[in-house]
Amino acid sequence: MDAFEAIQNRHTVRNFTGEEIPKESLEKIVDAGRLAASGNNLQPWDFIIITNKDIFAYFAQSTDWVTKAAAVIAVVMDPSSRWWVEDGAAAVQNILIAATALGYGGCWLEGVTIEREAEYKILLNIPQRKRLFTLVPLGIPADIPKKEKKSFDQVIHWEKF
Repeated sequence: MDAFEAIQNRHTVRNFTGEEIPKESLEKIVDAGRLAASGNNLQPWDFIIITNKDIFAYFAQSTDWVTKAAAVIAVVMDPSSRWWVEDGAAAVQNILIAATALGYGGCWLEGVTIEREAEYKILLNIPQRKRLFTLVPLGIPADIPKKEKKSFDQVIHWEKF
């Protein structure tokens, strides 16, 4: 699948079959996150690949459907970078597009991660000076929801708004 197909086919997936994702695929997906653009090329990220279902049980406190995921990617950021939020978002988008290109689905957990950041940092042994930016559950989609996006004509403007 080329980049444009992966972007067009990327959907938020919260329903997984429970089947495993091969280690090589998980590493390839995370490597796409590593290759994201970052302000001043600071690359303020680390990634934790989690496949232990016992750990998923802790994440289920935030959202129960995570237990069917094959893996969860914890995106850890260094907030000393001025652009850590933007860089984290770029890394997550690359992860989601790469997962789609390989036939997997995922979801970017937003607010639920922040609510439990302190306890998840302890669980995952994340250094105090770092931030747990988000968790990204990944898996083989049990179904792919189709949500309508705004049309191209609704969002495109030339020269001025």
